[in-house]
Amino acid sequence: MTTSYTTKTTIKATNVILHAFDWPYNRVTQYAKDIARSGYKAVLVSPPLKSYKHESGTEWWQRYQPQDYRVIDNQLGNTQDFRKMTAVLKEHDVHVYVDVVFNHMANESYLRDDLTFPSDQVLDEYQQSAEYYEKLKLFGDLTKPLFTERDFIKAFPIKNWTDPWEVQHGRISGGSEDPGLPTLKCNQNVVKQQKSYIACLKQLGIKGFRIDAAKHLTLEHIQLVWDKDISADVHIFGEIITDGGATKEEYELFLAPYLKGTSLGAYDFPLFHAMYNVFAKGQPLAELDNPYSVGQALAYDRAITFAITHDIPNNDVFLDQVMTERNELFAYCYILGRDGGVPLIYSDLDTSQIANNRGLPRWKDTWNDPLLVQMITFHNLMQCLPMRVLDKGEDHLVFSREDKGIVAINRGSEQLAVELPPGEFSVLMNSDEKNSISYEVVSNQFTIAGQSCAMLALSDLLG
Repeated sequence: MTTSYTTKTTIKATNVILHAFDWPYNRVTQYAKDIARSGYKAVLVSPPLKSYKHESGTEWWQRYQPQDYRVIDNQLGNTQDFRKMTAVLKEHDVHVYVDVVFNHMANESYLRDDLTFPSDQVLDEYQQSAEYYEKLKLFGDLTKPLFTERDFIKAFPIKNWTDPWEVQHGRISGGSEDPGLPTLKCNQNVVKQQKSYIACLKQLGIKGFRIDAAKHLTLEHIQLVWDKDISADVHIFGEIITDGGATKEEYELFLAPYLKGTSLGAYDFPLFHAMYNVFAKGQPLAELDNPYSVGQALAYDRAITFAITHDIPNNDVFLDQVMTERNELFAYCYILGRDGGVPLIYSDLDTSQIANNRGLPRWKDTWNDPLLVQMITFHNLMQCLPMRVLDKGEDHLVFSREDKGIVAINRGSEQLAVELPPGEFSVLMNSDEKNSISYEVVSNQFTIAGQSCAMLALSDLLG
């Protein structure tokens, strides 16, 4: 059966982002040349702020509990390390994106009972090492607190996660015995400090911002911080975790108002769940024909597409959404092969301690896996070219990119013959031949093995 569609949405060029999750800034600097060579155009790093650190190391979630915005000093490095990283990435024409945490501050109830940030202990630290911290300072007066008790909502833990008011005004906590994360108000001082922080990061050359836990911020708060001036010339997207497409309750309660009330991007959780239902639950591949048309994907110019995010392997509540390595590969083939959306590629340093099928850390250094790099090459070659579905079925999906590229995913056990448009094509990626370093040249027809995926491009495009 042969069907076709051409996307109607205006298509914009999209660049692949490497999510270097919990990488020290110096490590990003070390691999800057290789990151650029692999085809990435941007790197998203963990929140650049002051958070608790220890000589023996701290957990990844410590980076998401801010003590201060005015200084970068955490387990991943300091302001000087961060500046060096941005400079080296700029030399290789790679943009820097950063994670920002604006909903809450650190849970330090085990140390103190006030809501002043930074605490007196940190302010004393600033005073005792004044010269050091002045060099690290981004803005403001380090002799005074950033926030006081007047900047926080009265504490209560979130219990009803489908109540937007409660989710946006309550505390994220581990239960009734946990005071939780101090939730910031949307008031003049909070907005001022957060805008000052963003402005300083932009002066350092930051080109993109990921809004962590955006569903916990009111729409008014987001609109006030990310105004026209702050949003100029940067890419901004929010993390609003939902459990499905436009027919799902979480979508209507949290994601839909955000999309309607802002012009910012967002994680495409609807598309992720559509892929998960196909690749992990066995629904027909034909359902990925055009998920946007049935409310299972965000608009092409708003979507951040992904096969996995940092929350999925690092939080017990999401572990059932970790796909097998093969299914994750299929998902990457799909999002890097299709038109629309900005692909986000996740790579950590084994924060989850989940092993792959060889007993090695599952996502450590996967960013430069040969198959993934070949997919990124295809994506970069095909930017802005419309997609047309050529063939679809229970276990396969084949689509072209304006007759210049072909993507084929074959979940079935039998091989699949793919008819090619006129011209000579090179096989850029074939998951059945992972160790192949030479591109096979084919015409008329290509046969893809069962349980594999492939990408082909016109040989003339390769020079």
